[in-house]
Amino acid sequence: MTISQVLKWAQKELTEACERPLFEAELLLAYHLQKERLYLHLHCDEVIEDTEGYKRLVERRAKHEPYEYIAGSASFYDIELEVEPGVLIPRPETEILIDKVAQIIEEERMRLIGEIGVGSGAISVVLARKFPQLHIIATDICDTPLKVAGRNIRKFGLEDRIELRKSNLIDEVPEALELVVSNPPYIAEDFILESNVVDYEPKEALFGGKAGDELLRQIITDVSRRGIRYLVCEMGYDQKAPIETFVKDFEIEFIEFYQDLAGFDRGFVIKFKG
Repeated sequence: MTISQVLKWAQKELTEACERPLFEAELLLAYHLQKERLYLHLHCDEVIEDTEGYKRLVERRAKHEPYEYIAGSASFYDIELEVEPGVLIPRPETEILIDKVAQIIEEERMRLIGEIGVGSGAISVVLARKFPQLHIIATDICDTPLKVAGRNIRKFGLEDRIELRKSNLIDEVPEALELVVSNPPYIAEDFILESNVVDYEPKEALFGGKAGDELLRQIITDVSRRGIRYLVCEMGYDQKAPIETFVKDFEIEFIEFYQDLAGFDRGFVIKFKG
């Protein structure tokens, strides 16, 4: 089969699994051939040698397996990160979280921060690349994220500035952190997610409890208890009001909420009184 023929077949196979079946068919073929997508358009009559190998990739995507798990990598911010099942795929909205943290690090000239729930290492890697003076202690309670984050940290030569620890939240981080950043699980346990998310991505990185904000509340409590000045967290679109109410019991200078590009409430910055 030629490139154009196999793409036509793949587009049909992916119609129900993807919003843009042709685009995803091209992504998978470019990955399979180890070429850029432009190559496919310039060589549409070229015969593909390993058609069966490509069909297996398409079949996986047709079953809603995320492209990032199939390819083993995800684009995030200005880098490519390794990902695998058991690790949350980094989302574009988390780039806003990073920008919020970066602004505080720059203004306060911070040198030591912590991350709760390192996942693929996306947040810590981007921040360490932005700020050469910064040291980050990043935690996760699961082994697979720590393993994958370790690979991404080594990939960018950041072993001396990002330290990984297996820990529940910041229980194993006694150091005097200046800020904590987290994209924790914040989805309510009865919320219905799409198949490509709920059937493949790690549930411990998605669901935050019965209401969804239980872990967020615990993080706020722990950071406050430790006397850490700043906390920056991602949250669910419907959690602004309960978080706003919850922090009234703490001594804070301010809490600021921010929105994602779709206009949904997506996170907050807290400065505690010190």
